[in-house]
Amino acid sequence: MSDFTTYKFIADDNEDRIDVFLSNVYKDASRTYLQKLIKMGNISVNGKQVTKSSYKLNEDDEIELKVPEPLPLEILPENIPLDIIYEDDDFLIVNKPKGMVVHPAPGHLSGTLVNAVLYHCKDNLSGINGILRPGIVHRIDKDTSGSLIICKNDFAHRNIADQLKVHSITRIYLGIVTGHLKENEGTVDIFIDRDKNDRKRMAICDKMHGKHAVTHYRVLESYEGYDLVEFKLETGRTHQIRVSMKYLNHPLMGDITYGAPNNRFGLEGQVLHAKTIGFMHPSTNNYVEFEAPLNEEFEHILNVLRK
Repeated sequence: MSDFTTYKFIADDNEDRIDVFLSNVYKDASRTYLQKLIKMGNISVNGKQVTKSSYKLNEDDEIELKVPEPLPLEILPENIPLDIIYEDDDFLIVNKPKGMVVHPAPGHLSGTLVNAVLYHCKDNLSGINGILRPGIVHRIDKDTSGSLIICKNDFAHRNIADQLKVHSITRIYLGIVTGHLKENEGTVDIFIDRDKNDRKRMAICDKMHGKHAVTHYRVLESYEGYDLVEFKLETGRTHQIRVSMKYLNHPLMGDITYGAPNNRFGLEGQVLHAKTIGFMHPSTNNYVEFEAPLNEEFEHILNVLRK
């Protein structure tokens, strides 16, 4: 088996530096990493190796990029308590705590939800997403709490993944936003993609370069300086709710990444909870729905605001 995955691109009519061009067309790596690949000799233009990031492309240049395959990592089961809402032979629904990363990554291989699930489920997990993400069919951010589906076999994984693909899964979130929304209910309909200046963030872009993100919202309660809002996702993009609220100039409380001001609770990390998830059961084909209780921090903030 090859140690590299090869990607081929054709330059457009912009005379871009090759590192800039590649960072725009290959979204799975940072510009810094692409510059490293260039220095390593992993990029060729019209069949000739290029080793300078400043190399200028011409229209219709043929670029070949070779990306090294990731080295297999050993992910160990860890006896971390799980808040399990439901479990059967096909899947389990867990209430992920705020602050827990869903799946391991290089340099961060322990303390994740996957480590905990490996201990709980032993070998009964789907393998479609590989060694780093066994059972993981979707994810929520580290600082978002709430309901998450873990698939225990490949049949369930494919079935639920297909439902996610056609946006037929019910996903309802609760969040606290800064300030007061102009309308008590509405829809944010935007296109988003990785921020070109910071790959850890998402940014609004045009239809040609982004993914469609549709979020329906409804204000449930209002307090001094904040609104409690229910969000219903029509699509499921990375940071979708967080970017949508920034777009409305009312970022989520604690969401420093997307411009939230300092809050009275000293929080760093958005106040957002995946409350409800519903879908067709892969084996029975009956609709099932589950609700994750709010975490203690969220409950405490609501109690203080209500007073």
